[in-house]
Amino acid sequence: MNAPQSRKVPIAVFAYSETGHACLKFLLDRGEDVALVVTHADDPKERRWFPSVAELARSRGIEPVVADDPRDAAALARIEAAKPDLLLSFYYRGILPDELLRLPRLGAFNIHGSLLPKYRGRAPVNWAILSGEKVTGATLHAMTAKPDAGDIVDQESVPIGPDDTANEVQGRVSAAAVKLLERRLEDLKKGTAPRRPQDEAAATTFGRRGPQDGRIEWTRTAEQVHDLVRAVTHPYPGAFTEIFGGKTFLWKTRLPNLGAHDNFPGQIRSERGRLYVACGDDRYVEVLRLQRVGEEEMDGAAFTPRLVR
Repeated sequence: MNAPQSRKVPIAVFAYSETGHACLKFLLDRGEDVALVVTHADDPKERRWFPSVAELARSRGIEPVVADDPRDAAALARIEAAKPDLLLSFYYRGILPDELLRLPRLGAFNIHGSLLPKYRGRAPVNWAILSGEKVTGATLHAMTAKPDAGDIVDQESVPIGPDDTANEVQGRVSAAAVKLLERRLEDLKKGTAPRRPQDEAAATTFGRRGPQDGRIEWTRTAEQVHDLVRAVTHPYPGAFTEIFGGKTFLWKTRLPNLGAHDNFPGQIRSERGRLYVACGDDRYVEVLRLQRVGEEEMDGAAFTPRLVR
């Protein structure tokens, strides 16, 4: 059951992506005074696999400000005209200038997709999986000039299973973000939310990942290769290799707990309808789904006969 609501305050929402959509929807469904929605245009080089914040805002009678740079004069004017008491950011990619952070009397707060201070920066869920983490989550924190470094208000953890993909974990992180809002929104509106500084000694920061970062290095351990595949599989650009004759994406793998003794990293083994590749730790990765560029995606078992002709 939702906590009793305090009086409404005008809220400016900066949002994008799945988490941004989920959090904005929570605020709108709750009947909060969303005075302004700021989002940015989709990147034509990226495939949008998540629902649109702009479309959600328009469906509720709010014409969003589409601003890739929140320092743009026209965008700033609309934000200032809205006179928000509270600013909330959910996966908005732009860095907000100090003049915006100082504008709302109740402060500016962001939800980040990791358990800060770990995994500051871009693509935190993907990086957590790549690093072999078993747990991640969402953090509600105060916004400062330094991204993802402000005082923590609250956190919500989510598990990462050994075969979970980034998309699956991101769905849990979005649900965790909504839980944080449900738990702390009234405190934020009253100006009474708890705050604790982040431990800078424990902070880690990661940058944006691009399609080229999906190249598989077979000298790595089988677990590291498997983690890369599940971190960048659909809807992300994918992990790829050239060992199957041309650029080939691996969309799903598993760890069969099978030794690869007397084999070299990247050596292919086909046995009983299963497709394996040896890794640098003398263990195999089993390839369950793959796709050569220009061809249809298929099961590893369907690809096997092509290797033994």
